[in-house]
Amino acid sequence: MNKPEDQTELESRIGYTFQDAGLLEAALTHSSYANERDNGDVESYERLEFLGDAVIGLGVALLIYEKGPYLDEGKMTELRASLVRSDGLARLAESLELGKYLRFGIGADRTDIRKNKTVLEDAFEAMVAAVFLDGGAEAARSLIRNLFETDVEEEITRLLDTGLNTDYKSRLQVELQKNGAADIRYKLLKESGPDHDKQFCVSVVSKGKVLGTGEGKTKKYAEKMAAKMALEEILCT
Repeated sequence: MNKPEDQTELESRIGYTFQDAGLLEAALTHSSYANERDNGDVESYERLEFLGDAVIGLGVALLIYEKGPYLDEGKMTELRASLVRSDGLARLAESLELGKYLRFGIGADRTDIRKNKTVLEDAFEAMVAAVFLDGGAEAARSLIRNLFETDVEEEITRLLDTGLNTDYKSRLQVELQKNGAADIRYKLLKESGPDHDKQFCVSVVSKGKVLGTGEGKTKKYAEKMAAKMALEEILCT
């Protein structure tokens, strides 16, 4: 199938060339256009939209996993949810001017449907699914990386500047990773007191160097205080 010029233009925008032009055509076809064709041979993007939702979720999750090794499961889940929200996908669709490439029925096209955020979100998901089916998981992953990487990095920075400020262990990991891979270990130095009133002393070590020590009623709290001391030393030097 020969691709229309506008589809080739879209391929240039997303950095991917389809082998099966029919997949891209389906991804750009609204149900109003398909319903106006009596022969039933025209497929809308609705089935592709379903698949695209899952592909985007996985691709963004992989990006977060790679970019935020210091984030716990809860933070990663929160971050993924914020990145794949409807308004975010619609915004990406708008940045690609996806609306102008879509095929609508005559009646629908007389409205402002090309600017409808729900339509743009759905078409965006369908487009990603079409890339996945045409080029495989690696092609879809590359597309998602190109489209989402900046947003992922910005959102991780936002989390670090807000909710993680008192998570000293995570902050320490971030600071050390600025100079390369961070090999951080927490070592129990001393445990004292009766079972009902234990006191723990812990050190934090990186590349054989003790960065800080901390004490507390639990190992976890002692580790947090050790990380806090290490951070204070790093940030004050």
